[in-house]
Amino acid sequence: MRITPLGLRLLCLIWLWPAALLSDNQFHSRRKNKDAYMGENARHKHGGRIDFKMKKSDSTKSLLIKSEQLLRIEDHDFAMRPGFGGSAIPVGIDVQVESIDSISEVNMDFTMTLYLRHYWQDDRLAFPSSNNKSRTFDARLVKKIWVPDVFFVHSKRSFIHDTTMENIMLRVYPDGNILYSVRITVTALCSMDFSSFPLDTQNCSLELESYAYNENDLMLYWKNGNDSLRTDEIVLSQFFIEEFHPSYGLAFYSSTGWYNRLYINFILRRHIFFFMLQTYFPTMLMVMLSWVSFWIDRRAVPARVSLGITTVLTMSTIITGVSASMPQVSYVKAVDIYLWASFLFVFLSVIEYAAVNYFTTVEEMKKLKRGKLPVSYDATQAMAYDGCFHDNEMDLSPFPELPTTPSTEQAAPPQNSSTEPPPTEGTRLWRKRSVRHNINFIMSNSYMIDSYSRIIFPVAYLLFNIIYWSLYS
Repeated sequence: MRITPLGLRLLCLIWLWPAALLSDNQFHSRRKNKDAYMGENARHKHGGRIDFKMKKSDSTKSLLIKSEQLLRIEDHDFAMRPGFGGSAIPVGIDVQVESIDSISEVNMDFTMTLYLRHYWQDDRLAFPSSNNKSRTFDARLVKKIWVPDVFFVHSKRSFIHDTTMENIMLRVYPDGNILYSVRITVTALCSMDFSSFPLDTQNCSLELESYAYNENDLMLYWKNGNDSLRTDEIVLSQFFIEEFHPSYGLAFYSSTGWYNRLYINFILRRHIFFFMLQTYFPTMLMVMLSWVSFWIDRRAVPARVSLGITTVLTMSTIITGVSASMPQVSYVKAVDIYLWASFLFVFLSVIEYAAVNYFTTVEEMKKLKRGKLPVSYDATQAMAYDGCFHDNEMDLSPFPELPTTPSTEQAAPPQNSSTEPPPTEGTRLWRKRSVRHNINFIMSNSYMIDSYSRIIFPVAYLLFNIIYWSLYS
């Protein structure tokens, strides 16, 4: 009974054996075809070479690891400068100014975008090369080696551009020479002098210096002399760049010693046309407008007073607007001299009419008392009166006639020898008048003040402009 089940099992095994062999052969065939397909793809990707030791990391990281091994970064301590303990390491500087973004008079600073390049030699990064070609890296390797700690003196704000990656480039040559370039935007202080504003010229500078290494450890210098500073075509709205030039010097700190310092100097000359349109021309027109009151009848009180007050308020507005856009300095600027002198001319035109109106009223009251004006005349009706006193209305005492005949000369009383000889024919007598007499004459002829002002005010303002523009232009 037990033999029968065992025989059945053997018969089943014999029957299933060929099917198992067939499925095993099919599996190995599929595996072989898959390997062949992957090999073909790998051969196409790697140029006919099959690399079975492909790593899961990307090619950039793989290249960086190989570069670190080539430069032997792990074998050295890059916290110390090259040649530590020896002479100072020379670091050349090369700058290309891309743009001057803004210049602020209120904050007394400027914003500049530039390419800052450093050149030095570090034997620790020398590597063997058959073709003597350099290797270029980005910011990821810069963080692992020594680079100069150059900073901007008197800098308010600065940053390295990082779109789309940090704008940093490192180029290493086989002999250990290094080029390190970075794109920076910096806002630095510029001590401006506004004594001649807006006819001024400003001299600003951007200063570079090592923060930690003094002149015994690091020596900064311009790589190519005066050609180390290059600029693109820069156009500014209010300034014209007259000159760009580099210079160098030393800076002393009492606690740390002497440091090498490099200067990027540039001279800016301000364009005057903007201020001519916004400040000078309106001011001139307001002063000339105030002279119109000299041609208006002195009895037209509302017209002359309103014109004078309007010009005074307009000048105040112009002065306030200019002062708001300027720093609060403790000295007088050129534009302040012009504005306040013009304001004085406008103010004097108002005072001139006040004097004319007062003298006219006083003279009318005197004539009213002397009876030269009708009894029915009312001083409150002065605006309707023309106010022009003619020669027949004035008390003019005639001059005595000079003797012309010999008989009259003999009849004349004898004079002392100390007196002056009598005037000859053709001589005009001038009587010396006192200041009081002149004032009384002007008060009695107040209409003459307007006549003189029509000439004195324009001539005086023209003379002021000639002196002003000759001094500051």
